[in-house]
Amino acid sequence: MRIISGKLKGRTINAPKNLPARPTTDFAKTGLFNILNNHLDYEGLHVLDLFCGAGNISFEFGSRGAEKIIAIDQNIRCVKFIASEKEILDLSCITVYKSEVFSFLKKCDQKFDVIFADPPYNTATTANIPQIVFEKEMLNENGWLIVEHGERESLAHLPHFSNVRNYGNVHFSFFRPSDPHQERLV
Repeated sequence: MRIISGKLKGRTINAPKNLPARPTTDFAKTGLFNILNNHLDYEGLHVLDLFCGAGNISFEFGSRGAEKIIAIDQNIRCVKFIASEKEILDLSCITVYKSEVFSFLKKCDQKFDVIFADPPYNTATTANIPQIVFEKEMLNENGWLIVEHGERESLAHLPHFSNVRNYGNVHFSFFRPSDPHQERLV
């Protein structure tokens, strides 16, 4: 994994090969953050990273100046790796928790500017993420929910869907609160 921008730009993070994670490719991550660069000011953002794996997205947001990042994964090896690496990178803005994502979502009472979810591809529960996030009003007024998924999945039928972007086999579906004054992702 490589951090592509911010104070840690160019820094390589070597996750152990035994982590059960599929880090977002540099190509897809670059595309995603190019979109976000046009819409977000990273300074002060509150981010929730679900199914965080090796922490690739959390580290990128941290490098760019996000104020608070909560990273959730149910695998203890992933959690321990992120906890160790955030200390090495001096990213105290990241807090990592071992939790099953849907249990965490049901208990969470916080609001976020960005919620990023990278569930295992082609699972029946992927579509439940936007449903829970919007039922619980977990996004701030101009918030973004981004769900990474494979090419065989489509989330376009779900409420609050804004757009999808494809980067090879990686697809990002974007969801926004239903406010007629919200800018639509173009």
